Amino acid sequence: MRSAPTLRRAPAADRTGAPNRGDLVVVAVEATLLAAAVVVGLVLNRRGVGLHADAAPLYATWRPHVGWGTPLAVLVALVVLGPGLRWARTARWGPLLGAGWLAAVAWTLALALVDGWSTGLARRLTPQAEYLHEVPGVTDIPAMLAGFTDRILDFQPDSWSTHTAGHPPGALLVFVWLDRVGLGGGAAAALCCVLVGATVVVSVPVTLRALGAGDAARSVLPFLVLLPGAVWLGASGDAVFTGVVAAGLALLAVRGPAAALAGGLLLGFALHLSYGFVLVGALAVTVLVLRRDRRGAALFTATAGVAAVTAVFVLAGFRWWEGYDRVVERYYQGWAADRPYAYWVWANLAALLLSAGPVLGPALRRAAGAARASWRAGVYRSDPAGAVVADAGGDGAPSSPGRAAGRLVGRVVALGPTVLLPVAAALVVAAADLSGMSKAEVERIWLPFAVWLLVAVAHLPAPARRRWLAAQALTALLVNHLLLTVS
Repeated sequence: MRSAPTLRRAPAADRTGAPNRGDLVVVAVEATLLAAAVVVGLVLNRRGVGLHADAAPLYATWRPHVGWGTPLAVLVALVVLGPGLRWARTARWGPLLGAGWLAAVAWTLALALVDGWSTGLARRLTPQAEYLHEVPGVTDIPAMLAGFTDRILDFQPDSWSTHTAGHPPGALLVFVWLDRVGLGGGAAAALCCVLVGATVVVSVPVTLRALGAGDAARSVLPFLVLLPGAVWLGASGDAVFTGVVAAGLALLAVRGPAAALAGGLLLGFALHLSYGFVLVGALAVTVLVLRRDRRGAALFTATAGVAAVTAVFVLAGFRWWEGYDRVVERYYQGWAADRPYAYWVWANLAALLLSAGPVLGPALRRAAGAARASWRAGVYRSDPAGAVVADAGGDGAPSSPGRAAGRLVGRVVALGPTVLLPVAAALVVAAADLSGMSKAEVERIWLPFAVWLLVAVAHLPAPARRRWLAAQALTALLVNHLLLTVS
């Protein structure tokens, strides 16, 4: 019979915050990946290969610059790194979430204003490829929905603009509704995107706390505030998508049928914001499995919410599956036909690294180590007398298939949200990447998944978090000052 596992003292580096060898190796791998993506991108662009990304692996243009948002961004970063990081550990929950959201808004706006008010915000959503280009032509919403699919394909007189055609009609509806309530125009739309995108600083911690990981929620919050991906949250439609998905998942985690229904409705609408959000189902199932009560009832209620939203769109004349079929064809009518899969299938990960930040690799490594230790410890349990015996799959007598399956699920759930949510997000990213339907521009497209990957930072040793958070802020500042990003 195996002996009971013993707790090991944390390495001295973890207790002091000194660099950990394993983390440094991962950072070296990240740096190599990024350097390779940049160098190969430069070579391919010079050879005329159709990357359609001047600063590959990012969809941006090399243009070093500063702006009056520069000192504001530095100030926000210093406040979060100083008193903000300490306050996150001790503040009351409600004020902490409110302050976190305000700090995220300030960070995102400051980064956008590095490019100036016009370029960074007011005109960010007004190019021909964007949703706002189509808003004036939508005079009858039911008619727009009924005929939406017929206008997806390119090279016809009434083809939708690139972003509108590439998404279900929910994305266009968001900006039509803003226009209807008097928030039309580029500046108002951009500010709304920033305000909604910043809500991930509330939604992700609320999810963790509802799933029993309150301390982790406090650890993760500052990393969501200084998210390098804020460069693209301010401003793009993907900021709205990110906020809606995160809020939907948070509502699934909160107890009560009303919250589950609201979460299902939001996720059902998210499914009509982006075709890729069918993959959010993996995150939703993970959240439901991690719930401590009435998982089956919550699953049924949430599914009913998704079905209700889908039914409304179907009755209005838009069928998601038909739209997706047309979008695949439209996708290869454009730049995707030129963009080489052999480059983007790995360069996408470098773009994700810049959006999620350099902490991503070390955080995932730490989460994997915690999962491995938890899984091995899960083999053991104590009998009523206190003796350690082997659990199902150990050296003891085998249990029934039903009990073994239940114990297996229990051991998986015991890994906790700070392991399972990043794992689910990683699987979603891998599926999106391998599909070939995400060639380039993933630094903004994958933001709804990147924020859940960063849940893994809860496994970083506390003394090291300030250093990693500084690296996150520096990444955002470098990207925003060296490149002119476009959405």
